[in-house]
Amino acid sequence: MIDLGISKMALIGAVALIVIGPEKLPRVARTVGALLGKAQRYVSDVKAEVNRSMDLDELKKMRETVEGAARDVENSIQTSASDFEKSWSEVADAALAPEPPSYKHPNKNWRLKQGAMPQWYKARNGVRTRALSGAARVARFRPPRAR
Repeated sequence: MIDLGISKMALIGAVALIVIGPEKLPRVARTVGALLGKAQRYVSDVKAEVNRSMDLDELKKMRETVEGAARDVENSIQTSASDFEKSWSEVADAALAPEPPSYKHPNKNWRLKQGAMPQWYKARNGVRTRALSGAARVARFRPPRAR
């Protein structure tokens, strides 16, 4: 790199003042400053583009590794699923050979179950303790007759 110290900058400024002249020097300095700014922006844009391309390459590599891992998992799941299907079909074939016993209702007596409930619980929760026929229910809730 070029090492520009204060003494070298002063020497370049003195030569420019003599060569260009005091009238044109400010305009030339502005133009040189603008060109240097454009060059710096261009260099920073190139650096950013290189960094983006490097990140993109890393992301592509990462995507390929993730896709490979997903494929491996999918293959292992498919092989285990096929093994499961084979064993399931063997079990199902073995289970279908003898006929399963038919369903038999346990014949629980629900009245015994109702009777095992304590009276205080029935009273609190509004459980009927006596069975009413349809006619008795109508007679119970019929409004009284007017005489």
